[in-house]
Amino acid sequence: MKRYFLIPHLPFNPLSITLTALFLLAILSLRGEVSLAADAPKPPNVVVILTDDQGTLDAGCYGSKDLQTPAIDELAKRGVLFTQAYAHTVCCPARAMLLTGRHPQRSSINSWTQRPYTPEPTGRNMFLSEVTLAEALKDAGYQTALFGKWHLGSAGTHGPTKQGFDEFFGIRGGFIDNYLHYHLHEAGLHDLYEKTEEQFKEGQYFPEMVLNRSTQFIEANRDRPFFLYFALNIPHYPEQALAQHTEEFANLEMPRCSYAAVMATTDYYIGQLMNKLEELHLREDTIVVYTSDNGYSREQYTISVPDHASGLPMGTNYGANGGGGNTGPFRGSKGSFFEGGVRVPAIVSYPRSLPQGEVRHQAVTAMDWYPTILELAGIKSSKKVKFDGHSAVDIMKKNAATQYKTMHWQWGDAWAVRDGEWKLIVNGRLGSNGRGPDRFNNKMPKVFLGRLNDKEPEAKNYADSHPEIVARLTKLHEAWLEEVTPKNDPWAHLY
Repeated sequence: MKRYFLIPHLPFNPLSITLTALFLLAILSLRGEVSLAADAPKPPNVVVILTDDQGTLDAGCYGSKDLQTPAIDELAKRGVLFTQAYAHTVCCPARAMLLTGRHPQRSSINSWTQRPYTPEPTGRNMFLSEVTLAEALKDAGYQTALFGKWHLGSAGTHGPTKQGFDEFFGIRGGFIDNYLHYHLHEAGLHDLYEKTEEQFKEGQYFPEMVLNRSTQFIEANRDRPFFLYFALNIPHYPEQALAQHTEEFANLEMPRCSYAAVMATTDYYIGQLMNKLEELHLREDTIVVYTSDNGYSREQYTISVPDHASGLPMGTNYGANGGGGNTGPFRGSKGSFFEGGVRVPAIVSYPRSLPQGEVRHQAVTAMDWYPTILELAGIKSSKKVKFDGHSAVDIMKKNAATQYKTMHWQWGDAWAVRDGEWKLIVNGRLGSNGRGPDRFNNKMPKVFLGRLNDKEPEAKNYADSHPEIVARLTKLHEAWLEEVTPKNDPWAHLY
C-alpha cells in the first residue's frame, strides 16, 4: 500500500527550503528507523535440553563405548563439551538452579516439592518472586514453552505458566509411567497436564508426545525468537525404552542393557528435535544447552499396595534395576553428593558464535546456563536478578578460568562444600537415597572429607586426619547457608 505524506506549503525563500528539507529528512529518518528495525537480525532461538537421571559419562562423546548416542555426540562436534559440569543430587534443586541461575535454597527448594495438583498450595512450591529464564526471555520478545517435566511444585497458583512459559504440556511432579501417565510411588497418582488442565491420553508414549509438541512449537514460531525447554523424563525410571532399542542392547548384561536401551531412546528424541531445527534452517542461529539434572539412579521399587491407581498389580517392578549408569572413576549416583551424584554431562552449541568440537575442563554449574544464554543472546533483563551462577561465555570463547572458588550443595539436612581438591559431605548418602548398593560397599559416615585428586576420587575419608580442613569448610558452609536461606519461608518446616 502506498503511503502519502502531506508536505506543508511554505513561501519560496531560503528559510522555507531549509524547513522543507528538514521536514523531509525527519520523515525519511523515521522511515529509515522503521526499516532498520524490520531488517535487524532476529535474536537467536534458545533450546534447553534437560535429560533426567543421566550418568556422568553416559554418552559416546564422554567415552562410553557401549552406548548409541549419535545426537549427543553431534552436539559435542558442533559445540563445547564440559567435563566438570555440576547440577545437584536430585531433580528439584537442579531444575531450580537451571531456571533461576541461583542456589535452590533461595527459592525454598531444599526438599521435595508438592506432588499432587491442587488449585492452591498444599506444600512446597518454588517462589513466584523468582525471575526465571523463561520470564527474562519472554520480556525480551520470545515465545516460550516447556514440554516435559516441571517438578518445582504442582499448585495451580504456581508452575510453568505462572513463571514465564506461554505453553506447558507434561508432568507437574516427578515421574510417570510413560504409557499410563501415573506417578507410581505409594498408591499412585495421575500426572499429565496442559497448563493446569488434566489430560488423559492412556497408551500414548510420553516422550513421543513431548517431541511432537516441541516440533509443532518450533514450526509455529520459526519466524520469531523462541525459547523451548525440552525437559525429557528419561532415562529416569521406569526404564521404558522404545522396542527397537531394547532389542539392540539385549546382549549387554543387566542393569546396563536396560539403561543403555533407554539412553538410546533418550538420544533418539534429542536427534529428532535437532533434525527439526536443521530442516527449518534454524540450527546456526539457535543456542542449544544440553545437560542433565543429576547422576544416574540405582533406585529399586515395586508396586507395594493393592488396587494401585495405575491399575498395575502388586509386585510390578518400576525402578532403575539397581543402576546401569557410568561414572568412570567417580564414586556415587543420584541422591549422593559424591561426584557421580552431582557431576553431569553438559554441552553448549551455538554454531554462529561459539567454538565447535572443543572441550573445557573448568568447573561450571547448572546456575551458569541462564546468564550464559542472556549474554549469548545479547539480552539485558529488565528485571534485576542476583545470580549465583556465572556466564560461561569467556570459558567457551577464551578458555578463561572457572569463577568458582567454592561450591555448595544442600538437600534437607545433608550438605556438601567443595574447595579446590577437597569436598566435605555431612549427613550424606551413598546414592539413590541410600536404597542402591554402593560400589565401595561401606557405610556413609556422618562427616566425610574426600579428595578429588586422589587416584580413586573420594574413596578415602580424611575427616579424622584433617580436622582443620573440616572446620574450615564447615565455616564456609555456615556462612553460605546464612546468606541463601530465606528469612520468611512458609515451607521451611517441610523436609
